[in-house]
Amino acid sequence: MARALEPKDSDQVGARLLEASVRNSYDPHLDIDWAAPLAVGKAYMPFERVSLYGTDLWRGLSEEQRIELSKHEIASIAGVGLWFEIILIQLLVRYAYDLDPTSPHAQYALTEIGDETRHSIMFAKAIARFGAPVYGPGRAIHELGRIYKTIAGGPSMFAAVLVAEETTDRLQRSTMDNPEMQPLIRMVNRIHVVEEARHVRFAREEVIRSVPNLSRAQLEFHRLATAVVAFAVIDSLINPRVYLSVGIDPREGRAAALANPNFHETRRWMAEKVMEFLTDVGMVGGPSKAILRRAHLLR
Repeated sequence: MARALEPKDSDQVGARLLEASVRNSYDPHLDIDWAAPLAVGKAYMPFERVSLYGTDLWRGLSEEQRIELSKHEIASIAGVGLWFEIILIQLLVRYAYDLDPTSPHAQYALTEIGDETRHSIMFAKAIARFGAPVYGPGRAIHELGRIYKTIAGGPSMFAAVLVAEETTDRLQRSTMDNPEMQPLIRMVNRIHVVEEARHVRFAREEVIRSVPNLSRAQLEFHRLATAVVAFAVIDSLINPRVYLSVGIDPREGRAAALANPNFHETRRWMAEKVMEFLTDVGMVGGPSKAILRRAHLLR
């Protein structure tokens, strides 16, 4: 049974988030030393979160290859993050279109658009600095994103945003204070975590306010829409082409990752907090549960 979450006044929340934005905002052009050399022998993400960790393919890799794969996987995640940030910018522009621009609520939505623009640039510069390709999602998901950004709305829009943001946020938090990780990725993640906390608060409040106004049929639709987008995003984070960086055939690597219990557990770990929230607010239930379980976001 989902527990009720109390909605808060949208302008009060917007005003607080605007104040927080003034206190803690970053410019990736100025706040990251892009010319600093990459640290030799340091991974780009914890090995236990790499998709092949624990498999026979993983055991066959040297330490250098494991570091290289971690670099390409974090680059793939950043590329998908960049793609979704651009979608989110367009969703927020459409959302703000009908709002009163003098309200703190609308002004925070516009502020978040600026944040997401800087994040997209930051991820792009990080990928370039790593010397990795811009992997992004597969072609089909990329093209479906064009439709999604045009038609998405309501609580499922914000719920899907939460899944994309909070899953990657969990991974980023595990690296930003870890001295064994690359200093550059730690700084990128630290900036993103600080600013993304405001975006998560904004999106959560939107879901809490809107779900109680849904009819039963509307609720089931938004649950299903959230689950489908969540599956698409989480399944796109690791592009199969990353395995070429260590001499593994992409089809073999993807098959090993999809069958890997450690990778399944990583997905559930990344989604643990957001799935708890969405369950509490009533956005998980019915057929959507089966989709989320298939995506290894729920047990």
